[in-house]
Amino acid sequence: MSDAFVPRVGGILSADIAVPEHEREMRFYAHVLSTGENPLWREDLMNNLGMPVIGLGERIAEYDHLPLQWMPHIQVADVAASVERALDLEGRALMHGKDDDGKSQWAVLLDPNGAAFGIIPVVSAEAITPTEDAASRNAAARAGCICWLDLTVSDASATRDFYRQVIDWSVQDVEMEDAGERYADYNMLGADGSSAAGVCHARGANLGLPPVWMIYLPVGDLPESLRRVQEGGGKVIKATRGTDGEYVCAVVQDPVGAWLALAPR
Repeated sequence: MSDAFVPRVGGILSADIAVPEHEREMRFYAHVLSTGENPLWREDLMNNLGMPVIGLGERIAEYDHLPLQWMPHIQVADVAASVERALDLEGRALMHGKDDDGKSQWAVLLDPNGAAFGIIPVVSAEAITPTEDAASRNAAARAGCICWLDLTVSDASATRDFYRQVIDWSVQDVEMEDAGERYADYNMLGADGSSAAGVCHARGANLGLPPVWMIYLPVGDLPESLRRVQEGGGKVIKATRGTDGEYVCAVVQDPVGAWLALAPR
């Protein structure tokens, strides 16, 4: 995923979740994400530039109907049109915010697999922290962000087509192989042609993953973060190492069962 703070159709700026045991969850995430020197995340779960990237809300009655999933906020050209397309393609609208004139402002949707995601209008350039010089651009690159996002499902081709129509993502095939059989996963591209997310078949390295949007959060010291996951009552589900033996990423569950992935900065 390229520059996290550029307004664009199909770009992901943030994600949130409403959780039970809110205070415990806040402690868990603050502890797990703040490893290494110059941590990428603050204790309030904003990034190290103070920009809101992930939100951990309390599961009040208003949010009881939302699934216990991290929900990415994806920018679209027209919220109302995207909601209509999602409904036509057997998706569901869980929440649909409108202004006093009835104009759509945002929505929380479910795709046909049950994966939850939010849609918002393209964020204005004025709402993005300016990065005018090299030092500030480097700071933005180091800031906590959602460094990747993917979704693993049994029918990746149908899911690819759902998001292509609802979000207006374009698609790039990614050649894969499992048990001697070749197939393609999908790299979903934003309006500027940069990678925004992945849609994957539930096979090979992705076998056993749930059909939810998996947000990847960077940490300064991944082995220490994984130790803290277990110390804090979470679970390390699958940790992947590279050829050098170092961790590449890890899929974990937090104490209330929400899935996410951690990656080295």
